[in-house]
Amino acid sequence: MDFNSHMDTVVRVAVTLVNELTPGERRGRPFSLPEDGGAAATAALRMSYPAYRELDAEEGAQLAAVAARLRAVFTAVADGDVDSAATQVNTLLRETQARPLLERHDDEPWHLHFHGSDDTTAGSWAASCATGLAIVLGSEFHDRLGVCTAAHCDRVYVDVSRNGTRRFCSTACQNRVKTAAFRARAKGD
Repeated sequence: MDFNSHMDTVVRVAVTLVNELTPGERRGRPFSLPEDGGAAATAALRMSYPAYRELDAEEGAQLAAVAARLRAVFTAVADGDVDSAATQVNTLLRETQARPLLERHDDEPWHLHFHGSDDTTAGSWAASCATGLAIVLGSEFHDRLGVCTAAHCDRVYVDVSRNGTRRFCSTACQNRVKTAAFRARAKGD
């Protein structure tokens, strides 16, 4: 299932920003914000865009604030409150004044980018990620945004599987849950 090749990447960036720049739990362990927010934000963006430039600490902090707002969208969908998720995305779209531009770079074909009115790194990514999430929420696949259901993990994901049954952020969390269930069954026997 593809929304659009560039928008798919932007939605993956939203997931990565939330998972790498918001505190909580990851795979059964506490996860805190990295001390060097610029390096963490750079690493997060390079997961989808390997040649992305280095970000400084201020840009990292701004992206962490965007990530916290994006997390609320995933949480609302996971809680079955799509109306709240849509309201949050609409607020981001209004605040960033997301505007479409056709761009071509890095030997890629023309594709649609969304930039914010202030054209800061955080503003542009907030506009792009909000637009990507708006496309998902405005489709029949809105329920594909989720929060990991494994114990002690609150990382987010987008379910791009054919049958739409994903419940975990990673194979590691899925395996933790299966192992715990196996041990519980074995202990009960």
